[in-house]
Amino acid sequence: MSISTSSQRSSTNEPQPTTPADWVARAEAVATQLAIDAVERDRANATPYAEVQLLKDSGLVTLLGPVEHGGGGQSWTTANRVIRAISAGDGSIGQLIGYHYLWSWAVRLVGTPEQVAAVEQQAVQNQWFFGGAVNPRDSDLVITEVDGELAYNGRKSFSTGGRVSDVTVLEGVIEGTDDHVFAIVPTQQDGIRFLGDWDNLGQRLTESGGVEIVDVRVPWEAAAGYVDRVFQPRVYNTLNVPLIQLIFANIYVGIGQGALSTAATYTRDRTRAWPYAGDVKQNAAAEFHVQETYGDLQSKLWAAEALTEQAATLIETINAHADSVTAEERGEAAVVIAAAKQVANDAALEITNRIFEVTGARATANSVGLDLFWRNIRTHSLHDPVAHKRAEVGRFALLGEIPEPTWYT
Repeated sequence: MSISTSSQRSSTNEPQPTTPADWVARAEAVATQLAIDAVERDRANATPYAEVQLLKDSGLVTLLGPVEHGGGGQSWTTANRVIRAISAGDGSIGQLIGYHYLWSWAVRLVGTPEQVAAVEQQAVQNQWFFGGAVNPRDSDLVITEVDGELAYNGRKSFSTGGRVSDVTVLEGVIEGTDDHVFAIVPTQQDGIRFLGDWDNLGQRLTESGGVEIVDVRVPWEAAAGYVDRVFQPRVYNTLNVPLIQLIFANIYVGIGQGALSTAATYTRDRTRAWPYAGDVKQNAAAEFHVQETYGDLQSKLWAAEALTEQAATLIETINAHADSVTAEERGEAAVVIAAAKQVANDAALEITNRIFEVTGARATANSVGLDLFWRNIRTHSLHDPVAHKRAEVGRFALLGEIPEPTWYT
């Protein structure tokens, strides 16, 4: 597979991008390389070590890191555009980079200033790739105190990033209390056992299978946000859920972009005009119904992209005064993000389904691989029911209610 030699690419010798546009252009170049053999790699379902190395070599993993440590110092607006670009080339790798950005940012949401500074310096300088074992639908990991340290034990059925990560974010509850503790730990250790059971319809290269956590020790100093064993909460720490929901929306828009672009190339180059039409054309791209379908799908995709961009501006506004954000600001951002997610979900599902109408029967061949886009969006769109996102927006529009912070809102 061509990606296997991607770590040999010359991007490490290229200057680091300095503008948002240059970072997105770098991501688009990476996406082009990923797209070359995305179908082949998806079929093989192998652990994407080379793909993650490509992200590191390109500099994209440190895009959000502080400039003083060698990071890109970019905003979440740029990060979301990068996620879209990578997802257009390979939805699985788009999900990996999106989750990486979330978990690399998590220390800013709950950590002390000293912890934030230390983690971000190490993450940039060591090019850490982040994974997370925080699936809230499973029971919390149980934390006990052993020899003055926190010991995590339990099991999660989903852990995106898995074996390709350098560090893993853990979350658990101290036994006998309601105290939740986040911590960042090295992935390569005996106490983290990945089950290798991710073999799903789509997003097959996300390493999202189960994990067992067995006696993983964390010193109190590494318990995020804890000072003298007491959590010092920040209002801002509830924003991690809207952030990940916005990441989802951008993954969906990216998959839709990749599907529509790939289908358009196929239609122009390979789809034959229908010879029994009332007005026979020389090629399929000249047929009215083909043009109308592409116009409809492109318009819906642009609408979804515009809404994700609008949602990102609300995140930037909150980031500008993170420690004084109000419940209303947080709630209104969550509503717009919920709207962006449902629109992106609907657009991507429709695009990945209807492209077959304008590419033709031969486009269903396994060698073409258009099914990959539908399988990816269909799989990830089930992460949490989109109906609840529609209802959140509906309650806001109808009753003026903002969502209460939960693990999914």
